[in-house]
Amino acid sequence: MTAVRIGVFGLLGCGNLGNDGSLEAVLGYLRAEHPDAVVDALCGGPEEVTARFGIPATRLHWYAGEYRTASRTDAIAAKGLGKLVDAVRTAAWVRRHDVVIVPGMGVLEATLPLRPWGFPYSLFLLCASGRLLRTRVALVSVGAAEIGNPPTRALVRWSARLATYRSYRDAHSRDAMRAMGVDTARDKVYSDLAFALPTPGTGAPSGSPGPVCVGVMDFHGSNDDRARADEIHRRYLDGMTRFVRTLVGEGREVRLLTGDTCDAPVVTSILDAVDSPLVTAAEPSSLADLMKEMAAADTVVATRYHNLICALKAGTPTLALSYAAKSDALMDRMGLGAYCHPAREVDADRLLEQFRALEERSADLRQTLAERNLAAARQLEEQFTELTAVLFPTTDHEQAHALQEAP
Repeated sequence: MTAVRIGVFGLLGCGNLGNDGSLEAVLGYLRAEHPDAVVDALCGGPEEVTARFGIPATRLHWYAGEYRTASRTDAIAAKGLGKLVDAVRTAAWVRRHDVVIVPGMGVLEATLPLRPWGFPYSLFLLCASGRLLRTRVALVSVGAAEIGNPPTRALVRWSARLATYRSYRDAHSRDAMRAMGVDTARDKVYSDLAFALPTPGTGAPSGSPGPVCVGVMDFHGSNDDRARADEIHRRYLDGMTRFVRTLVGEGREVRLLTGDTCDAPVVTSILDAVDSPLVTAAEPSSLADLMKEMAAADTVVATRYHNLICALKAGTPTLALSYAAKSDALMDRMGLGAYCHPAREVDADRLLEQFRALEERSADLRQTLAERNLAAARQLEEQFTELTAVLFPTTDHEQAHALQEAP
């Protein structure tokens, strides 16, 4: 029987821990349920993906300077040429596969600054190539949000329409695609793929106040906030610095965490401003590293979506600095909907009030999280079962036929 050829696609290996964690979850499923499958990637950081996950990988873009702002004429011309070359490269890569999986990630949203000719264009090339070449393309437990920018909206809408299979990580995402003109009648909602990753052991809270993990982000607002991006960032950084300084003044240990390599300057700014041995910074290289840090904390305050997931999965009471509806939906789903604070308008005094209210209910919330985590894990078991049925029907039929023919 010919091995199934599976491709994984996305901004993987680029320093975003959430994206790589989603890939890790899908590879775990494939290795467990389809161990004979031949897997490779078309991604942003092929060297990192190959080194960490042991699969061959090809660079997503022909032009090496794709994510640098082009100002010179030659750079603009090279970038434009790259778009044409990428159309051919993507189609050639898709042709070599039976199935292509886009593992989670917010691929159908623009909640952070995004240009239409960047990843939205790449995703459209993938899905259009899949439809033309009859390669099944699956958007698995992805995030989505309504998009205002017309070109980006059109590319995302057509990408979703052309995909063979779609599932979402929350109901808000499915509702957003429906509002953008996609028929979602058969689309299901599951949990984020990161909930399928192993959970570290959690230590029992000590009698005295323990460490607080603070997950920060290089936050400048969304696509719609470009005009006031600097103002939003300054207010976010000032609010987080004041919050950390207050905790340190009360004798609390604070552990600063990131979720992407671009967040490092925010950590440096807070360390310089607070200047206390009670504040330290971790250097996580995976979601597993993040979960270990958060499992050892009494409480977590975090911004990035997958920082929140790691904290909640670790069973640690969490306060979200929410920058998009996906964060609010996640917190509500996990029973902590009351503990959200707007990342665009950080008010350190109000944040401290919410933090203290959260800590007062710590024991009850830990029990709630244990129950909700079990439910999330069961949902992802259902997701992977459905994925096998939809994407690998020929394989299952051949296996069943082989069993019938066996003596």
